Amino acid sequence: MARRIRVKPGKGESMAGFLGGLVFIGIGIFMAIPTFGVFGIFWTLIAVVITGVNAYNVFSDKGVTSWEANIDEDIIETHKEKESLDFDEKIRKLHKLREEGLISEEDFQIKKKEILNEKW
Repeated sequence: MARRIRVKPGKGESMAGFLGGLVFIGIGIFMAIPTFGVFGIFWTLIAVVITGVNAYNVFSDKGVTSWEANIDEDIIETHKEKESLDFDEKIRKLHKLREEGLISEEDFQIKKKEILNEKW
């Protein structure tokens, strides 16, 4: 099962787009339409859409998303299982080191406490 995450631009980025869009609308109205006619109208309409989207992102809590990511829930579960196995492996290796006499009981208890703190 996939989970969808939607991301929208930040307020600062959207404000820059909004202000830039206002500049391009002005260029369209005062320069592009009188000079290029139909192309100027097309230019100005695109600038209005860009400005509107950025204004919506700045002044609304919802906003328009710029991209989406689908996260596979199975991968998340597999990762959690792997973390659990890593935890078990660490404890088993530590226990084996203590049994073989490579670390002292005191070192074992200290390291075991660190591993348990990581887990919880």
